[in-house]
Amino acid sequence: MKLHLTGPSDKHLNETITITGSKSESNRSLLLAALYPAISIENLSNSDDAQVMEQGLKITEGTVDIHHAGTAMRFLTGYFASQEGKEVVLTGSKRMTERPIKILVDALKSLGADISYVQDEGYPPIQIKGKRIVKDKVSLPANVSSQYISSLLLIAPSLENGLELELVGKITSVPYIKMTLALLEEIGVKTSFEGNRIKVSSQDKVASSTLVVESDWSSASYFYSICALSDPGTEITLSAYKKESLQGDSVLAKIYTSFGVETTFGENIITLKKTDKKVSTENEFDLANAPDIAQTIAVTCFGLGVGCHLTGLHTLKIKETDRLEALDTELSKLGASISVTDKTLTLLPTKAITADVSIDTYNDHRMAMAFAPLAMRTTLFVNNAEVVSKSYPDFWNDLKQLHFTIREL
Repeated sequence: MKLHLTGPSDKHLNETITITGSKSESNRSLLLAALYPAISIENLSNSDDAQVMEQGLKITEGTVDIHHAGTAMRFLTGYFASQEGKEVVLTGSKRMTERPIKILVDALKSLGADISYVQDEGYPPIQIKGKRIVKDKVSLPANVSSQYISSLLLIAPSLENGLELELVGKITSVPYIKMTLALLEEIGVKTSFEGNRIKVSSQDKVASSTLVVESDWSSASYFYSICALSDPGTEITLSAYKKESLQGDSVLAKIYTSFGVETTFGENIITLKKTDKKVSTENEFDLANAPDIAQTIAVTCFGLGVGCHLTGLHTLKIKETDRLEALDTELSKLGASISVTDKTLTLLPTKAITADVSIDTYNDHRMAMAFAPLAMRTTLFVNNAEVVSKSYPDFWNDLKQLHFTIREL
């Protein structure tokens, strides 16, 4: 599906949008509910990833195909490894078979798990024969994807002796680790996170409880971008959000003050307001704890005609696509002066934007959604626009609510 986007004729917006539950929180909650049936979930994400995760957890033998869902691949690896009697082959899309899993598999095997590679060493598909795991100590490099770490932490309370996890080196993506631990605490599991050592106690049963999933801050990022690119006085209200969020991407509220967007917190809502504050021409952000908003920020800066230097992006190369190379290619097509390394992105201020460029999305939902706000400043095409269903199926309809004109070609 190819879309042609034109922004609203009136750049002074005043709208309210309801966003589905966080994909990250949903998938963690789903795994915990599979381990402990006394748990129920509200405001579950309607994303492809959450649906794939929910379906995968119901399978006891045979092939589990998680398509493009990286979170499901990592979380289900830990889940099935610890489920005695279940035997599955965990696989996914072609891109998924190129995304490394070795660090997590090695950690699980050191605990006694039975996992083998079906094709290439270190990559899916993997065959898992669930076993009772009794070993309780494991170490991981601290700078790897937090999903590896969370995969181990989520199954930890169901293990016979719990788990003590040592993270070696400088820890990245700390908010995602803390999100996992906060959910464990919420269901009554004892945890500790001191220095580079995390401990999770064993827990046979938990009391009946309901996990209410907060809406997705990554999804909110696109509305921050739209607000930043709109006229002063614009207000966009989003629900359901809370000030004390578990999600690392909630740092958006602070970051976007640099682009003239103020955030006001209400009861389960946030209101974004574009002020007439002068936008900084040079912006430097370390996104090691929130890499999923890097694409949005880079595109926002380009749309505003300002520069940025983004660091802490080492995990972007193993996402749905190599997001740094993809940003370099697509922003360059629009006229940007951009350079990337394996962990940084530098954008120079540029005033002109090339109109009617076709943005390639690389099977990456965030490429489609990060570039869409540029329609506030120019007209553009988005190829394979249906990829948004991975995390935010309602995205294009919500843009129409903001008076974007979206034409399917």
